[in-house]
Amino acid sequence: MDGDADLSIPARLMGEPARAAMLVALLDGRALPAGELAKIAQVSAATASAHLARLVDGGLLRARSLGRHRYFELAGSDVADAVESLQRLGPRRPVTSYAQSATARRLADARSCYDHLAGRLALGLADRLVAERAIAPLEAGAPGTVLATDGPLARRLRLDEAPNPGRRPAVRGCLDWTERRPHLAGSLGAHVLEVLLVDGWVARVPGDRSLRVSDELRATLVS
Repeated sequence: MDGDADLSIPARLMGEPARAAMLVALLDGRALPAGELAKIAQVSAATASAHLARLVDGGLLRARSLGRHRYFELAGSDVADAVESLQRLGPRRPVTSYAQSATARRLADARSCYDHLAGRLALGLADRLVAERAIAPLEAGAPGTVLATDGPLARRLRLDEAPNPGRRPAVRGCLDWTERRPHLAGSLGAHVLEVLLVDGWVARVPGDRSLRVSDELRATLVS
């Protein structure tokens, strides 16, 4: 029989500033090359390579080769959840420039959280889906329930076309680190973000994990 998990091992891996910066940069679910992660972490290529090797060995990242380059991504949604949880506990960095302020506003408004939507936009969508009884009210960290897929927003988000979740929860409440309320995660949350991207209701912003929101989607939430 196994004993308690050794929290110190992932904590040491996440606690080093350069490695923490890399993990946060990968929270949008993308795979990034080692060179780009080195720039984000502000370390040399050799130092980045050593950090990435430790993160892969520790089970926090996956690596894959494409041509001459190696790309790195989070090992799964559990890692993303852990990083997001630590962001809620960590002190907020001071904003010292207009660019930082603009980025902070974009991230608070709408961003990707691994494979699903986060920020004020995510809370608005979840509230609308709960109000039209498409999903049950969300609880942070707990599996939720799909109630119906025939409401106006549920139809526009094509919830009836969501793939079979398999072993993953269809609905899960993920506590939003900026809004302090749960947004929609799970396989349904991933489906919603994919629909929003494909239909052009949101678009990725180069350089960070914020999302540009269309006027059509904002109008949908206030109508």
